[in-house]
Amino acid sequence: MSPEIEHFKQTLRSYAERKTNAIAVWGDHLKMDYATLYAEVVYRQQRLRDENVKVVALALDNGVEAMLWDLAALFEGLTCLTLPPFFSPAQRQHCLEQSQAERVIAEPELEAQMRIAGYESTGEFWRRTFNGPNRVPEGTAKLTFTSGTTGTPKGVCLSAESVLRVARELDQASKPTHPRHHLALLPLAVLLENLGCYAALYAGATLSLPSQQTLGIQGASGVDVPRLLGCLASRVPESLILVPQLLLMLVSATEQKAFNPYALRFAAVGGARVSEELLHRAQRVGLPVYEGYGLSECASVVCLNRPQANRPGSVGRPLPHVEIRLADDDEVLIKGSTLLGYLGETPQLDEWWPSGDLGEFDTEGFLYLKGRKKHQFVTSFGRNVNPEWVEAELTQRHHIAQAFVYGEAMPRNHALLWPHRPDCTDEELAVAIAQANEALPDYAQVHHWTRLDQPFTSANGLLTANGRPRRYAIVERYRAYLTESALSEDSAS
Repeated sequence: MSPEIEHFKQTLRSYAERKTNAIAVWGDHLKMDYATLYAEVVYRQQRLRDENVKVVALALDNGVEAMLWDLAALFEGLTCLTLPPFFSPAQRQHCLEQSQAERVIAEPELEAQMRIAGYESTGEFWRRTFNGPNRVPEGTAKLTFTSGTTGTPKGVCLSAESVLRVARELDQASKPTHPRHHLALLPLAVLLENLGCYAALYAGATLSLPSQQTLGIQGASGVDVPRLLGCLASRVPESLILVPQLLLMLVSATEQKAFNPYALRFAAVGGARVSEELLHRAQRVGLPVYEGYGLSECASVVCLNRPQANRPGSVGRPLPHVEIRLADDDEVLIKGSTLLGYLGETPQLDEWWPSGDLGEFDTEGFLYLKGRKKHQFVTSFGRNVNPEWVEAELTQRHHIAQAFVYGEAMPRNHALLWPHRPDCTDEELAVAIAQANEALPDYAQVHHWTRLDQPFTSANGLLTANGRPRRYAIVERYRAYLTESALSEDSAS
């Protein structure tokens, strides 16, 4: 057993002995104390040991069972693959085939999918035998799939040492605010949330694991806002992990007196660029938000703002377990807790991981991101623009739900927009664009825009399964709007 696993298990064992009545995990209905949690994990370890396999997959909604099996696989030294609920059936099957997961624990409604994938049900496990060499690098504890810019997910193989070191650093970062109750909003298949749950258990806090249905979260981006606010009001968590759109929802709800953030002590936000204006709005209404930065290939979080070191607009300083430097072209290079390799590919040997992100440091060591290296476009005036920066300014304000910005070899930038509400007027969209432009230099501002007749979705091929724009596909679909000849009009089409 690795030292990090031994340390984590010993920590939970200690809480089981000393905090026998303290609530460890809280699902939709079930509450479990630390003593019972530890006993249930040990029992599941034995169940997995009896199966004599190396890779186990979890296709479970957030809840107590999902956390118990996750911990059991970790402590047993197995490779654990947690399948995102927002993946399509074809993507889930691809993940199972590539990982050669011989045992799967799945929700009952996935029975048909499991049978199509060649699995047979035996009690609590779905079983399948695979032939051929093991494709998972030795020492892989977490196998996390990222959909990236294509529909075929890619497996990132991480050691227990890497993921648990990050979890301990997350615990340390939030310690000054002493949160005693963490609520998981994101699926456990999202590595950031998975490690946030570990951090809560490291701290001996209560970990709330309501199902995505209870939270009102559907797929990669659907949210039933009243249902989510109701759940937060009843659970009263002290820490959360947010993506920018969930932060925008909470900020808007707080501004409208629909959410009271009085109990919240630490809310980490990441997963995509956050506009500085949204962070300032959060501060004004009393939301203790700290932006961070990470990537799956480096076991999630590598930088984080903290209570005593917070610089809105930056992603914080590097955590103690990593080193970060900038390449000659300002690409962010990361050393520490990097992946063992991609599934089925040659092992990762270079100690510095090229993130693909562009950045700069200030004099006090805070990192500022400037967008993705590969998404950057160059205007006809020779100015480099990272569209995600502009899109964040647009979508993290009122009215605009989706934005895509393009300006390659053009004198002026064009935005494709989808509003939050169908009754949103063109005048309201124009005001939102003007407000965003105030926060941008002239070369990055939006000068022309088109109101779309349908949103970007995975169904129409314009979003990945986890909600990221398929940039090349969008350009091809809307090329008629984005060419210079189409930009003679100064208003929406």
